Amino acid sequence: MDLTVETFQQEIAEAVKTYDKFIVCLDKTPEDCMASLVSLMEKAIKAYRDRGPNLRHGIALDKQVTIILSQTDNDKPLCGIYFNLHSPYKRKSAPVKATKED
Repeated sequence: MDLTVETFQQEIAEAVKTYDKFIVCLDKTPEDCMASLVSLMEKAIKAYRDRGPNLRHGIALDKQVTIILSQTDNDKPLCGIYFNLHSPYKRKSAPVKATKED
């Protein structure tokens, strides 16, 4: 089976629908999300095609989305599209200072 972004159009459409309805994001509009999903899907397909002989997955991600293609017994791999939970308001913790015990 020749894998292309179009192979996973249904999965992408469902993810964009979910994004538009449930995801609050300050960085991406639904149109930007769609563009990110297409770009990440291309990267995941490349990672899936170029995976090593003992590997079963192709993965691509950015700060907001992770796409995983998983090998199955069929021609078409399973496709998982996950929205990463992230808050731009999370405070960065102060660096831990090493203390020297004498």
